[in-house]
Amino acid sequence: MPASMALIRQAFPDPAARGRAVATWAMGGAVAASSGPVLGGVLDLVDWRWIFVINLPVGVLALVLLAPVRRSSRRPAPFDWRGQLSAVVAMGGLTYGAIEAGTAGLAAPTVLGAFALAVVALALFVRTQAKAAHPMLPPELFRSRAVVIVLAIGFAFMVGYYGLPFVFSLYFQQLRGLSALATGALFLPMMLVGAALTPFTARIGERLGRRTLIVAGLVTMAVGLVLLGTLPASTPLWLLSALMVLVGLGGPPVAPPATAVLLDAVPAPQAGIASGAFNTSRQVGGALAVAVFGALLADPGTFVTGVHVSLLIAAAVAVLAGLAALRLTPRN
Repeated sequence: MPASMALIRQAFPDPAARGRAVATWAMGGAVAASSGPVLGGVLDLVDWRWIFVINLPVGVLALVLLAPVRRSSRRPAPFDWRGQLSAVVAMGGLTYGAIEAGTAGLAAPTVLGAFALAVVALALFVRTQAKAAHPMLPPELFRSRAVVIVLAIGFAFMVGYYGLPFVFSLYFQQLRGLSALATGALFLPMMLVGAALTPFTARIGERLGRRTLIVAGLVTMAVGLVLLGTLPASTPLWLLSALMVLVGLGGPPVAPPATAVLLDAVPAPQAGIASGAFNTSRQVGGALAVAVFGALLADPGTFVTGVHVSLLIAAAVAVLAGLAALRLTPRN
């Protein structure tokens, strides 16, 4: 993603054209998200290990398509080993602590140790970034309010967009007894709606403003998560599948416009770094969602309660991100 965004920033200096290019780029992810659950269910009928093998031809095809692309400019800089290692340790400690807290409890020595390690590593990361001649994540990047808000949006968006499929995949198969293929089919309307809407987000954003579009997407996602998080366990499957469409509708108005806002807010040489930070915030949000929600679902006796609490947490995070998005420039 960071390299792709840097290429888009370089190839499209006009903000409007760049926004459309980002929306086009996002179509690839939308198509993958639409086909992934169903394709995974089909492969599971053969052998679940094929879900890893299928990535090989896709990767080869991507390399073939990338071959004719003009090489981008290079800016040689020393590798920030301290920043990289401290960031990995911080994220690893935080994720491990969240996972273990579900089974061992927050007061367990391993959990407290993991969180303490994450705090120390994070403090070391901040210090090294302030002192390093060529930091992995330049501190001046965070002087832009738009950058900080977009990173928060990326984190919150993935909590819901990753968290929902994780939670409901377990719910459909463990509690409702569905197969992997049937589970994937229930996710299909949600994913198809997102894929169909993605190409139009750039044009809509130009008319309404990206801030309006992002806030509307986060609110729509939050509404869908709240409805799904308050329904009883006996709710008909067709109704759950229909309500998940609300979460799918929240995807296209958030991710492509937020990416475009980020690219507009940073100088061209920092586009790769900024998009890398954005992708990291998204991945951390998704990883923590899986870790925390997995902990809430660990006890079979409180599984349904864990489903409801997980979705309501995701909704609250989306609402907070929507409030933060209101601080973006109205027409950016």
